[in-house]
Amino acid sequence: MTVETEALNGVDVEQLTDTINQVNDNQDLAKFNFRAHTEWMNGALSRTEIQDFYGAGKEDNSRSEPFVMEGDELSVLLGSNKAPNAVETVLHALTSCLAVGFVYNAAAKGIEIEDLSFDISGDLDLHAFLGLSDESRPGYDNIKVSYKVNCDASREEVEELCEYVQKTSPVMDIIKNPVPVTVEMVN
Repeated sequence: MTVETEALNGVDVEQLTDTINQVNDNQDLAKFNFRAHTEWMNGALSRTEIQDFYGAGKEDNSRSEPFVMEGDELSVLLGSNKAPNAVETVLHALTSCLAVGFVYNAAAKGIEIEDLSFDISGDLDLHAFLGLSDESRPGYDNIKVSYKVNCDASREEVEELCEYVQKTSPVMDIIKNPVPVTVEMVN
């Protein structure tokens, strides 16, 4: 006999609650190690494969094929414009993370979402990237996100939910706070 579980916003709320309880009971289940392998193709074009990871207390190789993402540059920046550039991919990563957090947390609170969309933009000055200035930063000067949601919650509930999602979003945290990065050449 198959037991049907109820999903809200495409989220199995029972499984979500069970996962939260398991992580609360065993803190080591929260430790993840994500990996990617990038190969330069030509010019500004590179290809990244993402497949295995460590998480929930074990090595996970359940993906039979890697996810493949490409990065390129705009024609005006000497690229072939075949894929988004890295800073555009950061914008995607942020809104994708916010969407997941919003939908999961809404489901946990019993809020049904009919529509959810994000618009995002970032201002960037190329002077540092091009080696023309030590004064400006090579990354975004600012990022602006707006969202539209149609759901069965009050505006106040939605705003509280959005504030919570921003506080718990891994990608928001990565962008807002310095992360130690080590770069080394290997043979």
